[in-house]
Amino acid sequence: MQNCHDDIVAFHDERVNLSIDERNEMRARRNANRNRVQSGLKNAGHPAPMLFKSQGSYAMWTMVQQADKDFDIDDGVIFAKDTLIGPRGGAKTAADAKAMVRDAVDNGQFAIPPEVRTNCVRVHYQKGYHVDLPVYRQTRNDYGDEILELASTDWKASDPESVTQWLRDEDRVQSPDAARGVGQLRRIIRILKFFARSQNSWRGQIASGFMITALVAEKFQPDADREDRALYSTMLAIRDRLETDLEIEHPTVAGEFLTKVNNGRTKFLHEELNSSLRLLDTLIDGACTREVALDAWDKVFATDFFRRRSPTNSLAKRSGDRTSPGKAAAVTGARKPNPRGPVDKRGGGRYA
Repeated sequence: MQNCHDDIVAFHDERVNLSIDERNEMRARRNANRNRVQSGLKNAGHPAPMLFKSQGSYAMWTMVQQADKDFDIDDGVIFAKDTLIGPRGGAKTAADAKAMVRDAVDNGQFAIPPEVRTNCVRVHYQKGYHVDLPVYRQTRNDYGDEILELASTDWKASDPESVTQWLRDEDRVQSPDAARGVGQLRRIIRILKFFARSQNSWRGQIASGFMITALVAEKFQPDADREDRALYSTMLAIRDRLETDLEIEHPTVAGEFLTKVNNGRTKFLHEELNSSLRLLDTLIDGACTREVALDAWDKVFATDFFRRRSPTNSLAKRSGDRTSPGKAAAVTGARKPNPRGPVDKRGGGRYA
């Protein structure tokens, strides 16, 4: 297989992984919303939350760069159950608790007012960001153990930290380089999440980030020496797995699935992985040149990043020309995007 290890590492570091500035900006928005919630609750005479808990891809360190800046930050708001009391002395319903948090965070300065969704309160930003605030109450189960319940259509048992800890453990156990921090498994997750976002028309059709995370953890093919080989082999293993089974089990909730039978999102992912792997067949050819290999990776990710790394390519001689993903698809001859599908408007559907 033509060696593109350094190129895949550079692609991850420069085009996929979030920069320090982006993470700092997200942290600032998260903290600003925490302050709004606390201030709004206090001013309205409502109970203060016990704590806030970051979760989702932000907490798991699997967020990726996006041209449209449509970042999703998840920050749980946790209350003690005995403080969530309604006006008549009964326990607040899940809907009442979400409405309380929505009213608290809405200080009247948002162009789009915060809204209650099935599993969270969503705060919109004009730049494309949105912050999801799932609301929890801490209580005890029949055995006296402390548990969290998520405000959904009703209160339901949930453990948001379990997913974050699950991925940390998977990365530590499966990655050949986990001792150096974020391991190869998490880097491959980031790259394949970026792949799923590489075509705007795929949005709403392809597997979600959490689905991709679960699939990579299940079928990860580590390679201590070659990042490109680990990526290719993992793509192949996921493609083969989805040929016989499109369902994905929740990694930490027994009996729960992230998909439905014959799920369209995983079927779409299977089809696009299949197309990409056909493009990458050329890398296996013993006569494959570096330039041909780089061109194949460009087509997979609808970019011109890889060819720019080849000094023999004219694109590499252009300075300061960072082609957008949409334009790059036309430049590289990437496969024609599929029509845009419906956008999932439920919001907060991934909380464990």
